[in-house]
Amino acid sequence: MGEPGADHNRWFMDEVHRHDSQLKAYLHGSFPSVRDLDDVVQESYLRIWKARATQSIRSAKSYLFQVARHVVLDLIRHQRSSPIEPVTDLAELRVLDSRPDAADATCSREEILLLADAIDSLPARCREIFILRKIKQVPQKEIASILGISVQTVQVQVLRGMKRCEKFLARRGL
Repeated sequence: MGEPGADHNRWFMDEVHRHDSQLKAYLHGSFPSVRDLDDVVQESYLRIWKARATQSIRSAKSYLFQVARHVVLDLIRHQRSSPIEPVTDLAELRVLDSRPDAADATCSREEILLLADAIDSLPARCREIFILRKIKQVPQKEIASILGISVQTVQVQVLRGMKRCEKFLARRGL
């Protein structure tokens, strides 16, 4: 099977490495879109080196070309399944992420809590009308009908609720 030390090295140089230029020409001609052919060659050398350590290889050249072909096909399959394009200038990379970052999310939660406090601070009738109209989007005529009041009263109460909420938030820096 595998030969120890110097014999293994001599076999590799005589039977495998001497085909380096032919292997590179074959790979370049057969797979012109693959950029990392030197990596493919090195991986092929490593695989044939390991294989020789555990088994005899009758035709090193044939085996080398077969291994290199498998390595490059694996590389192509991997690139298709997870296409990663190199980026040379990170400043030009456009990242679209519509989600707010942690600081924005925290601020939004705090603003929502403050708005809830502002609504809670409204008088009961005003709060009820305001929630129906602004939060639940119930039409003014329907609110008037439900509560037995005029549409104008609904409008006035919503306007008062808006002004009070604005003042409440303004006192807290919003």
